[in-house]
Amino acid sequence: MIELSVVIPTHNRLGQLKRVLDAFARQTYPLDAVEFIVVSDASTDGTSAFLQGYQGPLRLCPLLQEHGGPAKARNNGIAHASGALILFVDDDVVPTPTLVAEHMRLHQASGGPLVVLGPMLTPDDFAMEPWVRWEQAMLMKQYRAMQEGKWKPTARQFYTGNTSLRRELVVRAGGFDESFRRAEDVELAYRLNELGVEYVFNPSAVGLHYAIRSFRSWMEIPYAYGRNDAIFATTRGQTWIVPKAREEFGERNPLLRLLVRRCLNRPAASGAAIALLQAAASAGNALRLGPVGRFAYSGIFSLRYYQGLIDGLGSEAALFAPAPPAADTSPLTTK
Repeated sequence: MIELSVVIPTHNRLGQLKRVLDAFARQTYPLDAVEFIVVSDASTDGTSAFLQGYQGPLRLCPLLQEHGGPAKARNNGIAHASGALILFVDDDVVPTPTLVAEHMRLHQASGGPLVVLGPMLTPDDFAMEPWVRWEQAMLMKQYRAMQEGKWKPTARQFYTGNTSLRRELVVRAGGFDESFRRAEDVELAYRLNELGVEYVFNPSAVGLHYAIRSFRSWMEIPYAYGRNDAIFATTRGQTWIVPKAREEFGERNPLLRLLVRRCLNRPAASGAAIALLQAAASAGNALRLGPVGRFAYSGIFSLRYYQGLIDGLGSEAALFAPAPPAADTSPLTTK
C-alpha cells in the first residue's frame, strides 16, 4: 500500500536528480510504502529518457510535460499521486537516510491537518557560490529561530524543497497557482491557512541543499518575491505584508536603509550600487572578511526586494506611509 507520494519537479538537472534518487533509495523507511513521482518539465539534457528507462529500487512514476514551471509540475505530480501524504522535494535537495521516516513520524502521531517542514541544510562537501552561501546562511538563521522558539513556523516557511502534508489538503486548497514562478509555495500556504493547518518544523527531517544559481538568477529572486508580496497584499487578503515589510525595513542597518531609499526607482543608481556591492562582496570574500560580504549581499537582496515590492504596489508611498503594525512575526525578505 502506498502511504506517501514524493513529488519532485525537475528541469535539466540530471546529475543532481540522480544524486537525489540514489539518496532516496537509502531511506530507513520501507520503500514499498513510497512512490516517487518525478516530473520532467521540458528537460533537454537526457532527464526524460533516464526517467523512462529507470530500473532502480524506487517505485518511480515518471511524468513528462511541456515547459510550465514548478507549480504546474507539482500540480501534475499531485494529480497522479496515490499516497494519502505528499512530500515535496526539490531536485537539488538530497535527503538524509531518515528524512522520510521523520516526516512520516510526525504525521502518524498527529490527528489534525499538519504541515511538516524539514530543513535544507548546507552540505559540507559542496562549494557554493558566495551569494548562494549567503542565502543559505539566512535560511539557517530562520531554522535556529524556530528551534529556539523565537517564533513559530508559518506559511512563510512553506518551502517545497522539503515539506509534507496530506494530499487532500492540497486538493481542497486548490493546488498551486501556476501563474506564479516564484513564491508559489507560500501563496498556496496562505490558502492552506484557511483550512486550519498547523505548521511544524522538524529539524531531524534533513535534506542537504546542493544549490547552484548564477548571480543574475539569484538577483531575480528577491525582486520576484517583492512583486509577489505586493500581489498577496493587495489581491490575496494578506494585508499584513506591507506593514511587516515597513517594520522590517526600519530595523535594518541605517547605511543599508539609506542605500535602498536613495536607489529605489533610480535604475542607474541602483545598477551602480549593485555593481559596487558585488565588487565589495568579491573583495571581502577574497580577503576572508565575512562581514563585508554579508553586508554587500544583504544590500543587494534588500534593494531588489523592496524595488519589486514598490513596483508591485505602484509607489514608494504605498510602502513607506505609516500604517498599523504587522501581525506576523516571521521574516519576509529572506528565504
